[in-house]
Amino acid sequence: MAAKPSTTTTAKATYSPIDPTRKTRPPIFSGSDVDWLRPDSRGFHQCRPAFFRTGAVNSASGSAYAEFGNTKVIVSVFGPRESKKAMMYSNIGRLNCNVSYTTFATPVRGQGSDHKDFSSMLHKALEGAIILETFPKTTVDVFALVLESGGSDLPVVISCASVALADAGIMMYDLVASVSVSCLGKNLLIDPVLEEESYQDGSLMIACMPSRYEVTQLTVTGEWSTPHFNEAMQFCLDASAKLGKIMRSCLKEAASDEQE
Repeated sequence: MAAKPSTTTTAKATYSPIDPTRKTRPPIFSGSDVDWLRPDSRGFHQCRPAFFRTGAVNSASGSAYAEFGNTKVIVSVFGPRESKKAMMYSNIGRLNCNVSYTTFATPVRGQGSDHKDFSSMLHKALEGAIILETFPKTTVDVFALVLESGGSDLPVVISCASVALADAGIMMYDLVASVSVSCLGKNLLIDPVLEEESYQDGSLMIACMPSRYEVTQLTVTGEWSTPHFNEAMQFCLDASAKLGKIMRSCLKEAASDEQE
């Protein structure tokens, strides 16, 4: 397949699942805990500014770069191309996903190698959104590279990979947007940074197709009360819907640039 012409379309915006005009509880720990501010001064329910750029890798069928605060990710998509592995004819295509970290991505060298399960989690998040029947007996390879780990790495990888797949022209039911929430004490922090993740009592990550309101991946760690879990779920779904709009805006700008 011929290399895709380079584009430099970008989209950047901050978003929050909470209506800023709606009154909420003060974002502080309760009980004996002292007042606490997030390291980047965001509100507890405010996501980091989301930045996307398509056409980041000229040799790929499609690619995207994403930057959420200090978390920086680049994803390349190759294919559909004939599978290298001997396999019987299949009516559906194959999806291969690989997530890796640069040696300088984390404060501690090689720390990114602890996230070996990210590749299978990325595959699970994307597989339900891709129309595999459109490329039978072929394979689409997704390679994600975390350039800098600043927290909420996997959600950024999933969202960036979705934009890269769309940039490659892979047929999907919908884009996949992903957001995570950390539980610290009695408080929920959306889109946590690395420092917040190191102190969290539990975490919840959702990958979903916003237009269809369907969840493709759900990961939970720690102990959650039912009210807290439901609240965190709603935060993630609402934020994913707004993130999906930013992702679509980037792709629309890319399509507009290619027509000009």
